Amino acid sequence: MAKVKITETVLRDAHQSLAATRMTTEEMLPILEEMDQVGYYSLEAWGGATFDSCLRFLKEDPWERLRTIRNKVKNTKLQMLFRGQNILGYRHYADDVVEYFVQKSIANGIDIIRIFDALNDPRNLETAIRATIKEGGHVQAAISYTTSPFHTNEGFAAYAKQLEDMGAQSICIKDMSGLLKPFEAFQLVKALKNTVSIPINLHTHYTAGLGSMTLLKAIEAGVDSVDTAISPLAMGTSHTPTESLVATLQGTPYDTGLSLEKLDVVAKYFNGIRERYLQSGLIDPKVLKVDVNALRYQVPGGMLSNLISQLKMAGKLDKLPEVLEEVANVRRDAGYPPLVTPTSQIVGTQAVNNVLFADEGRYARVTKEFRALVRGEYGKCPATISEDFREKIIGDDAVIDYRPADKIAPEIESLRQRVAPYQEQEEDLLSLALFEQVAIKFFDWRKQQKYNLDPNGDPQNGVHPI
Repeated sequence: MAKVKITETVLRDAHQSLAATRMTTEEMLPILEEMDQVGYYSLEAWGGATFDSCLRFLKEDPWERLRTIRNKVKNTKLQMLFRGQNILGYRHYADDVVEYFVQKSIANGIDIIRIFDALNDPRNLETAIRATIKEGGHVQAAISYTTSPFHTNEGFAAYAKQLEDMGAQSICIKDMSGLLKPFEAFQLVKALKNTVSIPINLHTHYTAGLGSMTLLKAIEAGVDSVDTAISPLAMGTSHTPTESLVATLQGTPYDTGLSLEKLDVVAKYFNGIRERYLQSGLIDPKVLKVDVNALRYQVPGGMLSNLISQLKMAGKLDKLPEVLEEVANVRRDAGYPPLVTPTSQIVGTQAVNNVLFADEGRYARVTKEFRALVRGEYGKCPATISEDFREKIIGDDAVIDYRPADKIAPEIESLRQRVAPYQEQEEDLLSLALFEQVAIKFFDWRKQQKYNLDPNGDPQNGVHPI
């Protein structure tokens, strides 16, 4: 038995799950140095939806956020979530973009890259794993956990072994929807421990109310590290409270060694953040309650908050139960993909379409992303998709049965040309690569701020920038 290591998620997944990834760097800054003194194994502080949210909603440079956090956090590893060949975007990118993104992530301060593929297709992890090893980063390869007639502990263990053989230095069980039940967690961790020799991490959500029990059984089975969230931004669709688990393990062979007093300083700070988010409506009370139906719908926290947001904007929030039912149906039709970015958004949006336009018939309005998923552009789905359904969605289009990125031409050189009019740092090329239109809007806004331009782009002081 060994001490259990803690990865704190409050700077990334906790607010992604509860508040649609709207925490600003300014809100993080005052507590970073105190967090650095707690003794966490790592702080998950970047990646996932934070990159998109910085550019799209917060008018922040995500690279500057990473550098700012790194400047304040001197003793604790910084960790990011990386979507394999999707990087942090919603499509597959060329290998040269994946390699460059990994290089710049590590150069700007990332220590651990948790790399996953939404479909658990190892072909989609090859380039990111190889690039992380080359840059001296720690590869934590993730299994996207899900349940279906096609998913077993034996299958997950075989996948973990494959990831270890590819160069992974640790394995994460990524239970993004909170589906992993306590005794099943015990069996899964045992299966992985009997198959691989590298450390195992468990990431699970509290959505169905199982989180703390699941972590405890996984710890009893020998899991090496777990993800938690400081209590003000824990539970609901977020994670097990950090302090509760630390207190539970105190005085046992699994004792984390973390101080409840130091954690209390962090908790008191984030209490203020939580209150502001509740008052502003940024945290919807719906995401704070236990929903055992999550075991049926398999909807992860970030996906649920986004579905609520989508339906609110359409004035159809009353349709949420119907949409959740339809998510399960769409997932079955599409070959049981695990629901994690980007498949969660793809399946979720298609489910919304099927419900909101039900009078036109199911799949009367098919998104291009759902069509791409069924065609194989994201990789191989776990279960075989029926030929009738595939034909209904993609018609006569050819099915992709090779590594999707094999047919994507190098992109860096063309990106250099496109970013040139806006570029202020090398990393701008990568922001443009992932979210071109959103990035350009951000670059224009940044220029206005820097040179005090009015909305028409003219200098308010009469002097044009050189």
